[in-house]
Amino acid sequence: MKAGVKRLIFFASLFIIWEVVVLLIGWSPAVMPKPSNVAVALYQGFMDKTLLYDLGASFKRLGVGLFLALIIGTLLGIWLAKSKTADETVGTLVLALQSVPSIVWLPLAIIWFGFNETAIIFIVTLGGTLVMTINMRMGIKSVPPLYIKAASTMGASGVEMFWKIILPASVPYAVTGARLAWAFAWRALMAAELLSMGPGLGYTLKYAADFGQMSLVFGVIIIICVIGSVVDLVIFQRFEKNVIRRWGLDS
Repeated sequence: MKAGVKRLIFFASLFIIWEVVVLLIGWSPAVMPKPSNVAVALYQGFMDKTLLYDLGASFKRLGVGLFLALIIGTLLGIWLAKSKTADETVGTLVLALQSVPSIVWLPLAIIWFGFNETAIIFIVTLGGTLVMTINMRMGIKSVPPLYIKAASTMGASGVEMFWKIILPASVPYAVTGARLAWAFAWRALMAAELLSMGPGLGYTLKYAADFGQMSLVFGVIIIICVIGSVVDLVIFQRFEKNVIRRWGLDS
């Protein structure tokens, strides 16, 4: 049986069990809605275009923030890998900041930029930059010495060595870094939007919770899970596997 069919059966069973359990226990929809209630809330949300506006706003922030994170993280990772002094100083700071949850930066972002889009994009960018930096640094440092020696014997050096040997050899790490950056940026976006003024999936989640619309709360959570899983499975995992296969790293 294919993995897609297994997943479909699993989630269908999960929703059926959820529906039956709520009916048997008799929970109020304000506490634990049934999947059918959630489906109705999602249908209404898409019909009145509320969720469409939320998706558009969230993806716009994610796109800008993730793009900046990939660019900054790549450049910073290369710098740390090529400069021992930078690695021993800035690299330590990057590792330290990596342990700080992105949402912790939101109060500072609000003071620096105001309670606006820039503050949220800053949080998203920061969420993806650090993990991209660490992976890019590791990719550059993990280039097999044999590649460099072989290129040196053929006359390659300096910029040519970097662009033609070191950078291509670090691509698998860079792709893994991009995949992780997407995941961290997505989480940071949802956390930041919870405190935003909307629109956005995170904002609608908080709005629905404040007004006791638990069906919509569960609906937004499901949307967040589905987007996260689909993007990771369809885009990043597939891209990562292709790169690993092309670079001859699959076992």
